[in-house]
Amino acid sequence: MDLLTVKNLTVTLATGRGDAAAVRDLSFTVGHGEFLGIAGESGSGKTMTALSLLGLLPHKGRATGSINFDGREILTSSKREYRDLRGKEIAMIFQDPMTSLHPMLTVEVQLTEHLRHHRKVSKDAARQSALELLSTVKIPDPEAALRAHPSQFSGGMRQRIAIAMALACEPKLLIADEPTTALDVTVQAGILKLLHQLRKERNLSVMVITHDLGVLSSLTDRIMIMYAGSEVETGLTSDLLQRPRHPYTKGLIAALPGHTNDAKSSQTKRLLSIEGMPPELGNFPSGCAFHTRCNYAIAACKSELPESIQISDSHRIFCPVDPFSAKASIEGAK
Repeated sequence: MDLLTVKNLTVTLATGRGDAAAVRDLSFTVGHGEFLGIAGESGSGKTMTALSLLGLLPHKGRATGSINFDGREILTSSKREYRDLRGKEIAMIFQDPMTSLHPMLTVEVQLTEHLRHHRKVSKDAARQSALELLSTVKIPDPEAALRAHPSQFSGGMRQRIAIAMALACEPKLLIADEPTTALDVTVQAGILKLLHQLRKERNLSVMVITHDLGVLSSLTDRIMIMYAGSEVETGLTSDLLQRPRHPYTKGLIAALPGHTNDAKSSQTKRLLSIEGMPPELGNFPSGCAFHTRCNYAIAACKSELPESIQISDSHRIFCPVDPFSAKASIEGAK
């Protein structure tokens, strides 16, 4: 049994123009000890998917469908049940640690508060656990760090403290929402290495949300690509990055710096981009939402929702055209 099974998840948000679906009929799984990457442009529904797992949707936001976590349905949980779940069994590292960490409270207060709430330990025991956590995430001088405030640390160190907070109660699932945004390349590498190490040491299930496929290439077991609130392609990381089958996935990979279709070429090529803009929330086009930006769209794409096509046991796409299949490549060559 998978640790997390999401079926037909739809997340509706209140907007000035009425209710709008930010996530549409989404289904996916996360196995025990698995590292899943969720990628797509801003507005594709990645963060709303994660927030729905924790019952943290914006005011008047509604989620329907099914979220089965560790053998029990949690989507219908009460506020109290969600409070007991958050941090203890499912933890989240938010995109900006400067806003997720309280600026007026010391690191010690923020690290020990939910330890004492969830694990019912004494103040001294919670403090000792906090010191061990800071050491685990490679914070220099943990004693001094406990007495400090978030503003006294660099962005990379704040993110490490946020990771320590997420790990405090030994959750089964860790969600990282754009964990390396606004960090320089060297610091990014350190954060990603830390996540990979913690996953192996603790047998964590991890969900990483990002718009950068490059971040996922060396970390994840599988990748799910989202566009306009829906899944468009899912596959094993190596398979999906080397042999993408959906035009949107192909476009995302082509936009990566240093990407070239010719493996033997060492020439630097101009960065490519996907023409057009993602649709606005509540204004998704009919049929396949990507058809307005897709060079391979056919008439059916404009009116019919794409159905799942199973490429292999671990690889599926939602595209009736599949222009990158072996058959399509042969016909194109002719």
